[in-house]
Amino acid sequence: MQLPKSTNLKISTQKISVQGPFLEKADFCEPILHALPEWFGIEEANQDYLDAIDRLPTFLALSREPERVIGFLTIYRHFPTAAEIYVAGVHPDYHRRGWGRALLQAAEAYLRKQGIEYLQVKTLSPSNPDLGYAQTRAFYLAMGFTPLEEFKSLWNENNPALLLIKKL
Repeated sequence: MQLPKSTNLKISTQKISVQGPFLEKADFCEPILHALPEWFGIEEANQDYLDAIDRLPTFLALSREPERVIGFLTIYRHFPTAAEIYVAGVHPDYHRRGWGRALLQAAEAYLRKQGIEYLQVKTLSPSNPDLGYAQTRAFYLAMGFTPLEEFKSLWNENNPALLLIKKL
């Protein structure tokens, strides 16, 4: 599979290259979803994510050696001034190396140019003590998101959702 070439935005350093936004890149993101079963362990939900990745703007993080996609972030625009991180993931071999931050920064720069003022994300609430999602929440808090509301039954009773928001 040949890596995609960016047409809109490219952020690069020696270690990090983030490109996009792209459409129709589910084939590049699917291996990452499968590498993260703690977060993406429901196959039906994964198929919904892959369908969304093909139709929504998606940023890709690329490693240089070996050259491959190691992360992605897909955005959904709800209103003229509001968008959501619909799905995002970084391959576990590349966690805690700045790839998630780089993906988010690229998406935010793009969204600001589009006139977006608010970015939201939903993740598992701290009402569920899952350690992986505690790390996810810590990441979003470190990136400037603020918890706004908990939804006990948005997904289901065992998976309460936490809505976080950030003013761009």
